Amino acid sequence: MEFKYKTKPYAHQVDALEKSYDKKNFAYFMEMGCGKSKVLIDNIYWLWQQKEIDTAIIVAPKGVYMNWKNSELPIHLPDDMDPYIYMWKADNSRAQKKILYESIVRRDKFRIILINVEAFATKKIKVFLESFTHRSEFLLAIDESTTIKNIKAKRTKAIVEFGDKAKYKRILTGSPITQSPLDLYSQCAFLSKSLLGYDSYWSFQGRFAIVKQQRMGNMSFNQVVGYKNLEELTQKLKFFAHRTTKKEALDLPDKIYTTRQVDLTSTQIDQYISMKKTSVIYLEDGNMVSAPEVMTRLLRLQQLLCGYLVNDDGETVEIANNRIKVMMEVIEEMDGKVIIWSRFRYDIRKIKKELETTYGSGSVVTYYGDTSQEDRDSAIHNFQTNPETRFFISNAQTGGRGITLTAASNVIYYSNDFNLESRKQSEDRCHRIGQHKTVLYVDLVCPNTVDGHIVKSLLQKDKIANKTLGEEVLEWLKVSE
Repeated sequence: MEFKYKTKPYAHQVDALEKSYDKKNFAYFMEMGCGKSKVLIDNIYWLWQQKEIDTAIIVAPKGVYMNWKNSELPIHLPDDMDPYIYMWKADNSRAQKKILYESIVRRDKFRIILINVEAFATKKIKVFLESFTHRSEFLLAIDESTTIKNIKAKRTKAIVEFGDKAKYKRILTGSPITQSPLDLYSQCAFLSKSLLGYDSYWSFQGRFAIVKQQRMGNMSFNQVVGYKNLEELTQKLKFFAHRTTKKEALDLPDKIYTTRQVDLTSTQIDQYISMKKTSVIYLEDGNMVSAPEVMTRLLRLQQLLCGYLVNDDGETVEIANNRIKVMMEVIEEMDGKVIIWSRFRYDIRKIKKELETTYGSGSVVTYYGDTSQEDRDSAIHNFQTNPETRFFISNAQTGGRGITLTAASNVIYYSNDFNLESRKQSEDRCHRIGQHKTVLYVDLVCPNTVDGHIVKSLLQKDKIANKTLGEEVLEWLKVSE
């Protein structure tokens, strides 16, 4: 298979693509950080080149699907494709809805539509998609396919029904089994019931589950008490699925970067627009503006994006936000220990409280300005040696230098320092001698805000301070919404 890549693949990604590129139905069971999104994008591009498809529909959870537009597609999709990319949102503005419905008749270029899986619980999406895909040859992909593991769920039924119209189908997940092997049925049935060889869930359960009749008072019911024939199931999956774990993907790069979108609340949007306008007027008034002044304005906007403001009296005012919720969702996808970097002390305390509530007080250590030297030493020791200590929370200025945290291979940037050197140093706390796993870095980002520009600059190894005396930061503010 000859192929033009925009970004160079690793061996396990090439292997996955070669197994799947011309298959009608295929599953990418690749752990988080192994690059399954890139494989799907490369597969879409190849099918487009062969004139097999003219449309792609990617369905993902609400907290994930925007990442396709903001990160995955721009990075990996070859430029010569130049598709129309549309977003389905329940709360689209009138102008956005107009663009979305214009997409039904725009057929002069390849079309990609991104949809959150929750939308399939509504009738609106069905009506729209039937019009959108009329007389089209399309690929339908479900990212994080465990969202359709419940065969009784309305959205699962709707997706499976719509999937019958697709020419090609793909599912993606790092953990296809979350509770039991029976989770596989609806995911694979979406691709095709013939792949597993069972027409119904109950026949599938009868082959792979041990069911016993249980009694409760005068009532009796059947309950799954174990599983059987799992090697047979594994062999069936090999014909239409590719499995990659971090451990197996020895050719992975030393560092893998990804972002996770954080949607602003209505209150944050109103406050952000107001603060942004004030900052633009201030920066455009023609007077000489110092770098520290610009940095302070960026700092205030960044605090707002994290969910709070400091008023004129120095009091911290909390604002409804989704950031910590998204962080917890990311953690649920991770195995092993996690380092969390946050710029602000206020957030460190809030993160600590949330993690202790969910995972227990012994699961968290902190390392920042308020931490004594004795407690700092204890925090490092516990994190490195105690299996129950899963989370290390710090800010890059304090914990970003001179310490070793190789017990972790997952890093979350809840918020970023503007200092490029601090970012590089903090990344290397776990990426150093003694680290034997690929390190995954996840930045939480509010799109279309200075938040995204800051992360982009840091990942491109640009020094933000060098931009502040020019026009670039002003443009950040002008284009942000």
